[in-house]
Amino acid sequence: MPYLLIILCYSAVQVAVGLWIARRVRGTGDFFVAGRRLGPGLLFATLLAPNIGVGSTVGAAGLGYQNGLAAWWWVGSAGIGSVVLALWVGPRIWRVAAAHDLRTVGDFLEWRYDARVRAVIAVLLWIGTIAILAGQLIGIAWILEVVTGAPKFVGCALGAVVVIAYFTAGGLVSSAAVNVVQLAVKMIGFLVALPLVIGAAGGMSALHDSLGGAMWNPWRSGTSGWMYVALLAPNFIVSPGLLQKVYGARDERVVRMGVGLNAIALFGYAIVPALVGMSARVLHPGLGNRELALPMLFLNDVPFAIGALGLAAVFSAEVSAADATLFMLATSLSKDLYKRFVRPAADDRQVLFVARASAVIGGVLAIAVAFVSKTIIDALSLFYTIVAVSLFVPLIAGLYSRRPRGADALAAIAGGVIAVAIGQGAGRIAGLTPAMLGLISAAAAFAVSFGLRGRGTSVMRYEDSRN
Repeated sequence: MPYLLIILCYSAVQVAVGLWIARRVRGTGDFFVAGRRLGPGLLFATLLAPNIGVGSTVGAAGLGYQNGLAAWWWVGSAGIGSVVLALWVGPRIWRVAAAHDLRTVGDFLEWRYDARVRAVIAVLLWIGTIAILAGQLIGIAWILEVVTGAPKFVGCALGAVVVIAYFTAGGLVSSAAVNVVQLAVKMIGFLVALPLVIGAAGGMSALHDSLGGAMWNPWRSGTSGWMYVALLAPNFIVSPGLLQKVYGARDERVVRMGVGLNAIALFGYAIVPALVGMSARVLHPGLGNRELALPMLFLNDVPFAIGALGLAAVFSAEVSAADATLFMLATSLSKDLYKRFVRPAADDRQVLFVARASAVIGGVLAIAVAFVSKTIIDALSLFYTIVAVSLFVPLIAGLYSRRPRGADALAAIAGGVIAVAIGQGAGRIAGLTPAMLGLISAAAAFAVSFGLRGRGTSVMRYEDSRN
């Protein structure tokens, strides 16, 4: 009961901060891109907080419990993608967004290609974002299950209520402020808890002796390893939730600094959940659900104060990742579908209403998906695969080439999604995971379409503000 009280109080603090900051929101410019006023510190916090989410805490610790040090690649792959975003993609797309007042990734896709590409990606994102939001809610449910024995539905509902409350109030403005609080709790909680958890397992030498050599192989052990690069790195380059936060930066320098610091932090943090999961395997062998490893440690193997801080850190991770997902979902539906296709004459007030309503509806749907999903990694893998195979090739080609057209982007989307569907049904083909197969097929379909159409000029002419 004391743990539950702490989590409830912390939830109330997050909602209060979000509602207080939301008073500054004056329109969609604030709600979607924070008025393009984010400095490097706020950009860093609002990127890193959701990046260290349910997959990077509960999910990655579960992978560490099962596969050992190879679980590093789950978060490490996100760091690799973030480096590319910081140095190349982020500054370039910020220039385009600032020059043309783009507020969503859909805005960029229509400006670069045509309305068809915008609509298709918006629909696919809705499917994917419901899946990833469900994954975040499952993580919250696991925490409450361990702490109080509450049913899965109750935990999912509590998480949804908290994140919907502060996100719908202020969008990116309130999310960025709450993310600062969440990030501070996470960093303190994990940094303090890690040495105590390892100590409870007998120290690093005892950990090594207990688990054996295979669990210490960072390249391959069980289902984890370098193959996560194909699944995760592209998402941390082109994910709409990240790119639209990049849009909110004050200038290109802020993009490089904020995203770059986020990448460095991810590389350093990646080892934490792996070691935590390995410690849990020694202390709690035979767990029926590997994703209970992290909350079990905080509840049973560290002092109460540290356990409470650790559970608050995990709760922060789930909620911050969930608000980033709601950001994608709400902006995609309200701007890319409603404003563009349903009611082009809608004013700011109406678009904001639809954004907030879609966040509520999305949260309810995510609770339903979470209730039937078995694990966090199952739910997150679906989202990451959909985004990678549908968005990576069209966005990168559109950003760095003037010649491709809308039909080329649609061919890439279709090729990638169809290949993933085949891969999911058949398992690995020629040693390729569904994500790898989808990326290769998307690139091939794009190239074939481009070759058949020749080197015609694009429907939307690319303009680089540096020229």
